[in-house]
Amino acid sequence: MALSSLRMAQHLSLIGLRRVTTNCKINDLCPPYAGLQSRCYSSSEARRGFVHYVTSKLQWANDKYEGFLKRRLPRVYVLHHTFSQGFKLLYQDAKEVMQIKTRMASHRIKYTDLSYRELEKVRQFRRDLIKTIPVAIIAIPPFANYLVFVLMYLFPRQLLIPHFWTPKRQVEYRQVYHSFRARHHWPLLKGLQQVSSQVKDSQLRSHLNHLCSKVQTGANPNASEILAVRGLFSGPPLGINRLSGDQMRQISSFLFLTPRLPGFLIKRRLLGHASELTLLDRALIRLGPHQLSDSEMRQACYVRGLNSDCVSTEKCREWLYQWLEISSSLKESEVSLLLHCLAFLSANYPNNGSHS
Repeated sequence: MALSSLRMAQHLSLIGLRRVTTNCKINDLCPPYAGLQSRCYSSSEARRGFVHYVTSKLQWANDKYEGFLKRRLPRVYVLHHTFSQGFKLLYQDAKEVMQIKTRMASHRIKYTDLSYRELEKVRQFRRDLIKTIPVAIIAIPPFANYLVFVLMYLFPRQLLIPHFWTPKRQVEYRQVYHSFRARHHWPLLKGLQQVSSQVKDSQLRSHLNHLCSKVQTGANPNASEILAVRGLFSGPPLGINRLSGDQMRQISSFLFLTPRLPGFLIKRRLLGHASELTLLDRALIRLGPHQLSDSEMRQACYVRGLNSDCVSTEKCREWLYQWLEISSSLKESEVSLLLHCLAFLSANYPNNGSHS
């Protein structure tokens, strides 16, 4: 009896071994790893299910919270919604800039070869980051973040970037900023007329006086009148390396650069922004201004000195084509004229509020 039982057990074990071997061949896994894989799959699915559950609950709680604010505290809801959307937009911009930088590094793409929208994205993100860094530094000490929140609420224009402004405030703040740079139109033009006395070429001197007088009387010059004085802006007295401290500070205000710096630093920053503006213009010419959306068109004009919120889309497009006509005709040594065009072309455009 014992012998027969032993043989039966051996027979059953062989059958079991064959089944296991067959399963191993089918699954290409040994029994211990197959069990481990199934356990891994089940734990991974459990984790995904848990994350999905937590996310859905957080989303539900956020929706309930926003609904409560919208019903009971509408003004607080607007601020909450603006900040939430602002963080999303800032994160999206950071992600896009990282992708651009990664692509540049992996494919050895030069900064000058980026498309217009990529250049504009990198430029604007860098400016936003520079404005955000001081606020982040202030918030480092313990409990200082509460003070920062109060300051951001009281001074949103000075401390927050456009991502955290409501659409109404974006228009309002652009008007405020443009009024700052419009104050420097006439002092800059008067300074040019004073400098014209140093010009030895009588024809160039006459063209410059005519150009300044035309703008001061409220008329808009055309591209040919501006290009007629280009020779004065490549060397003395109006070349980028020959500008006086007052002239450089006035131009800095057009570009929203602080004028409270030593002259050599202001000159360096002006050269950098002039080069950046030239790159943007070349990239925009490659793209074609007609490819821009209305909001992109207005932003492009605003960066170049125009109060685009007070001008129709057709006028913006017409103005931008004129700017690009001048920009594409200038040499690198004549970049000073491009910076002065911030005043020549925008001082008298409708509702710019630059007269004083």
